[in-house]
Amino acid sequence: MLPAADQHLVQIVDAATADAARRSGEWLKCRPGCTQCCIGVFAITQLDAIRLRAGLEELERVDPVRATTVRERAQRSRERLRIGFPGDPATGLLDHSLDFDDFANDEPCPVLDPTTGTCDLYSARPMTCRVFGPPIRSSDGIGVCELCFVGASEAEILDAELHTDWADFEDALNIEAEQTTGKEGSTLVAFALLA
Repeated sequence: MLPAADQHLVQIVDAATADAARRSGEWLKCRPGCTQCCIGVFAITQLDAIRLRAGLEELERVDPVRATTVRERAQRSRERLRIGFPGDPATGLLDHSLDFDDFANDEPCPVLDPTTGTCDLYSARPMTCRVFGPPIRSSDGIGVCELCFVGASEAEILDAELHTDWADFEDALNIEAEQTTGKEGSTLVAFALLA
């Protein structure tokens, strides 16, 4: 069900992020074991959801014990998230008209291995995870992780900006994913893995 062009999108995004990381130098503090961005829920697209499920299927083939552990963490997370879920807890679809800012900010991502501090589905991670760290532009301006670029000048931050030239391509693939799944809108990792 994963659109054929998703692998191309992933290559584009990963190359752009690697370039921004190179330009960030020592200002970028992201390393295995740094899990601040893995705590607190965040919206993912249906394209991300399909990629995560495909990654979990691959993990099932190569390491069924670890795949079972991921599913168990996702199930426990989903049960905790049902209370006050800003959307439909039966489908896992978010209602963006509801306040999402203060929801489950302490909930660990279910694919985060709490022992190693690494992602069990790293190669299948959502786009938000792929681009987190380097400075990135949004409608609110340039955003950076609060652990990165501490003390950097505005020029140093802008020199490392991640350019998201792939956004239209990603949007088209997400529309294709929504048509394939019959689900429109965002969800959360725990719901995506158990769909």
